[in-house]
Amino acid sequence: MIRAPRRTGLVFFPAFDWAISPTHPEREERLLYTQDQIMEEGLLDIDGIVEYRVRRAAYEDIKRIHFCVPDEAAVTTESHLIAAGGCLVAADAVMKGEVESAFALVRPPGHHAMTVVHGNRGFCNINNEAIMIEYIRDTYGVKKVAIVDTDCHHGDGTQEIYWHDPDTLFISIHQDGRTLYPGSGFPDEAGGPNALGATVNIPLPPQTGEEGFHQVLEELIMPLLERFEPELIVNSAGQDNHFNDPITNMNFSARGYAALNARLKPDIAVLEGGYAVENALPYVNVGIIMAMAGLDTATVKEPNYDADYRPQPAKITKYIHDLVGRLRPIFVEGRLKQTPYRDGEIIEQDRNIFYDTDGIQENQHQQLRYCADCAGALSIASRSSLGSNVFAARVPRNACPACEQTARSWFDDAMTGGRYHHVYLQDRVRKTYEGAKGMGHGVR
Repeated sequence: MIRAPRRTGLVFFPAFDWAISPTHPEREERLLYTQDQIMEEGLLDIDGIVEYRVRRAAYEDIKRIHFCVPDEAAVTTESHLIAAGGCLVAADAVMKGEVESAFALVRPPGHHAMTVVHGNRGFCNINNEAIMIEYIRDTYGVKKVAIVDTDCHHGDGTQEIYWHDPDTLFISIHQDGRTLYPGSGFPDEAGGPNALGATVNIPLPPQTGEEGFHQVLEELIMPLLERFEPELIVNSAGQDNHFNDPITNMNFSARGYAALNARLKPDIAVLEGGYAVENALPYVNVGIIMAMAGLDTATVKEPNYDADYRPQPAKITKYIHDLVGRLRPIFVEGRLKQTPYRDGEIIEQDRNIFYDTDGIQENQHQQLRYCADCAGALSIASRSSLGSNVFAARVPRNACPACEQTARSWFDDAMTGGRYHHVYLQDRVRKTYEGAKGMGHGVR
């Protein structure tokens, strides 16, 4: 019998009862072909590859990270809760030492879901990785976490959630936002005032292939991880950089993904995108599973690789060489310039967010307390085109007394005056969540 050098857990949930539409790229067939390929390759017969049953996440798990409008039941289905719960199963398996790594092959995906949730954007309602990470922090006491998002689309939701958190290093390697949804993920998006440098975006040009991805991995991502010294590495594992993916323009292969994963050695991988459901996704997922288990991936190959794969063009190689040359001094060598805010200063920002899947427009006004001691109190006043007008305040983990008091005062003030339909307080110090109807007009 073949034995896996690294004991690896698999959590599988294809969500048979959820699809945006019968012909949409994000539909149940996405994982059925992968399931067949895993069986055909006999991966579950390998000693050390262990399959786990999914479970349902609770609303309390979602409340650690999101403000759902008007509540969790309104913006999730059973499939969303099971997909998030599958990630919690993977987390438990790793954190309890049952396996060395785990891959949550679940859908619906989550990395475009932001802190406030009015509906579905980028095929995502709730953020599976963030829900899992906060569960790990509360259950196992982990502090420093690195997320490496290898989806072809910028992980704007995960970035926004951890924008102010200096204990979470978020690295996104993706197709340049000037050429692909969601149109963000540029190097100057480097984290909030209390967490500058904890967000690192590496936008790659269309046609980037194996050479470019692995250069960025070796010269940027691995040095950043070494400097940050995370207790846990999470791979937000989108497979849509593949050369056959129908909605992107990159040139990565299944073997390239496997090699990247073998070098990265994430503790937990969570499936995100990947929409070439027959001739790419099954082979990429099999390659990642084998890499996580420490198996030889030299034989991983798509049936149409020889016909369809093209080497990376020389002009792309030069572009990436120059990009790495620009980003290394800023992020690896730490030459980011910090704006000189005063301790306790309230920094305000307005944001417009579009939910492309559900056609919702959201307008936000955010307040952040600049703090030298913690991630800072945060408030979000959010109004959507559906008519919802809500206010949310967050006390961050390990908040200083001043930030805790500021967030609570914002919450108390928002409860008066009839301005909001709903008011929420997420207290990550006390591990509590308060949600109440405001004194305004009823929610439509």
